[in-house]
Amino acid sequence: MTQQGAALQTYNNELVKCIEELCFKRDELNRQIQQEEEEKSRLQHDIRILTEKLSRVNESLARRLAARADFDRTIAETEAAYMKILRALRHYSVC
Repeated sequence: MTQQGAALQTYNNELVKCIEELCFKRDELNRQIQQEEEEKSRLQHDIRILTEKLSRVNESLARRLAARADFDRTIAETEAAYMKILRALRHYSVC
């Protein structure tokens, strides 16, 4: 019976060792999960900040593009009027 008791004790020790190893692996996995959750949270925060920043830049860019278009139109109209004045002056000079 002592042989069976010794075998039982060996199995018991091995089982305890396996459980301890599983607990260690679980704890390590929990640590990794926590790190990734923290990284995910940081990344989501960064995405929110960058999305807001992108929105502001897009709005500013749209305003600037519209202002540039206004300048382009004003310049084109002014150049056209100036060319008419020059042609009129040449016409009167020739006559």
